[in-house]
Amino acid sequence: QVQLVESGGALVQPGGSLRLSCAASGTIASVNTMAWYRQAPGKQRELVATIPSGLRAHYTDSVKGRFTISRENAKNTVYLQMTSLTPEDTAVYYCNADIRQLGTWHYTQTWGQGTQVTVSS
Repeated sequence: QVQLVESGGALVQPGGSLRLSCAASGTIASVNTMAWYRQAPGKQRELVATIPSGLRAHYTDSVKGRFTISRENAKNTVYLQMTSLTPEDTAVYYCNADIRQLGTWHYTQTWGQGTQVTVSS
């Protein structure tokens, strides 16, 4: 069994910065695309950023220039560096990854439990 665990969520003031981490653990053979999503109260979950293995990252327009997604493949970890945060960034942030478990020949999309980011003065 594999799982994703996010960390780094916190209460931060507008204009502040925060770095989220998400680590995959378990009997992992390989990890393909990793991504960050977020869901604000009363809103649909939205894709924030993706970073396919060996390819360029992509961002939703609202975070371009402010957020940076990166990954450390040796640790099966994805990060989201967030700067210039605004109240509109308040949401539960979820990581997502396509993971192939040892002994299998396919990838399975896996979700983390989410970490709360609150931007408020």
